[in-house]
Amino acid sequence: MCRGICSKAWWGDTNISGLPDRVFRWSNPIHLLAYGLGSGLSPIAPGTLGTIAAIPLYLLMRPLDPGIYLTIVVGLFLLGIWLCGVTAREMGLHDPGGIVWDEWVGLLVTLWLLPDGWVWLLAGFGLFRFFDILKPWPIGWLDRRVPGGTGIMLDDLLAGVFGFLTIQLTAHLISIL
Repeated sequence: MCRGICSKAWWGDTNISGLPDRVFRWSNPIHLLAYGLGSGLSPIAPGTLGTIAAIPLYLLMRPLDPGIYLTIVVGLFLLGIWLCGVTAREMGLHDPGGIVWDEWVGLLVTLWLLPDGWVWLLAGFGLFRFFDILKPWPIGWLDRRVPGGTGIMLDDLLAGVFGFLTIQLTAHLISIL
């Protein structure tokens, strides 16, 4: 039996905790998506590295009409409730740290309507991670009280909204100065 993160093979299973009911399965598409195509399996800062892994998706979505972008994000959020809920339940954990689909959606929310430039992208990434880690009220309150896939997704959605509002307010203030 594995201790920590280990893999039988790329397509095999990865045991997260050494316990038989807490197994990430590469072969399970639900687990694979919930774990951000495997980006959440990092033994160091899985939430941060999982969020970084969402940047290529953002860059693909950036040219879309804002309404289409937002529609896709809403769809990803709703899908995430199910993906994250199933994965957490199958692993027997409340909110496994390796589940990063919620970070992907939260980052996409923060970056919606982002001004052009890498500085803005880095600022958006930093703000999202700040709010996701710090969990100011009501983010932390929701994180502790809402169970299942909805709870996993909701706190990151709200962190994304906080990041979005901060970026948009900053961009607006810079434009009028």
